[in-house]
Amino acid sequence: MEPQSEAIKTDVLIIGAGPVGLFAAFEAGVIGLTCQIVDTLERIGGQCIELYPDKPIYDIPAIPSCTARELVDRLLEQILPFDVPIHLDQRVESVTQRDDHRWTVTTARGMTFDCAAIMIAAGNGAFVPQRLQLPEAAALEGSDIHYSVARAADFADKEIVVAGGGDSALDWALALKGIARKLTLVHRRNGFSATANSVATMKRAVDAGEMDFVVGMIESLDAPDGKLRGVRIKQVEGATDIAADKIVAMYGLVSELGPIAAWNLDVRGGRIEVDTSNYESSRPGIFAVGDIANYPNKQKLILSGFHEASLGLRKAYSYAYPEKKRVHVHSSYDTKLAERVIAAHAADSA
Repeated sequence: MEPQSEAIKTDVLIIGAGPVGLFAAFEAGVIGLTCQIVDTLERIGGQCIELYPDKPIYDIPAIPSCTARELVDRLLEQILPFDVPIHLDQRVESVTQRDDHRWTVTTARGMTFDCAAIMIAAGNGAFVPQRLQLPEAAALEGSDIHYSVARAADFADKEIVVAGGGDSALDWALALKGIARKLTLVHRRNGFSATANSVATMKRAVDAGEMDFVVGMIESLDAPDGKLRGVRIKQVEGATDIAADKIVAMYGLVSELGPIAAWNLDVRGGRIEVDTSNYESSRPGIFAVGDIANYPNKQKLILSGFHEASLGLRKAYSYAYPEKKRVHVHSSYDTKLAERVIAAHAADSA
């Protein structure tokens, strides 16, 4: 990707496209701030979509029960009126404060942002997939070994091995079995960390001959000419060789602060210390909300992140518009907001 010729100017840059980052974008719009969202992952939803997309969540106010996927869909619907740009697969590398007190933020893939404030809603940091720890694996990543699925069509008529035992592994095994020439799910044990419904559906598919299931771990790859031909599965007794064109490894994510650790913030135990009056970090103009924020009696709850984002953005407003005094208006009486919501949903349903 070629670097931009000009920085994208916005009031607030939100780092993280999980539930808290998405709600922060809504709150920014409500109080009159423009914003952009960046995320290191390749899809919207953050940790909850990557780790437990179909598990129920019971502690979102006014929603008795919903899955993580449903929550993210509702949050995306909520920000429709503000047409917020979301840039995925963009890991923020550096933040620099200029003489005019605004920030220049750059990503590893060449994007540059010019913003008045930064809100870090990055969960436990930057999430990266757990990779296959095999000497042949690195050279095959992106061609024959995948840690996410962008286009299911790329896997049509292939012999596929899906590795893992969580929701993501079972979801993709079930989704791809209908287009694969052959699909094998490989997991180190007979037990799964996926939802009971997914496990039951997978077992029915195996019984029906629609896919295979092998207990074991990928021990080595057969790729003599730089092209994947098969995998060897280590089992309790011996090993099994399976032909394979593609591997989809869904071993979950690991978190790391990554470049955030070098931004001169007060970081303790892998989390950013904040002032609970406005969730601002030790560097004025940089805010931390959600799981990455730390303060006394911190509760790692999505609803806590919503509250933190709301207060943080009201302080961020003073950086974006230092000459203005923001007047609080309850959403029930905000006619401009009501008009935007109605117009956005009318356009979306057209």
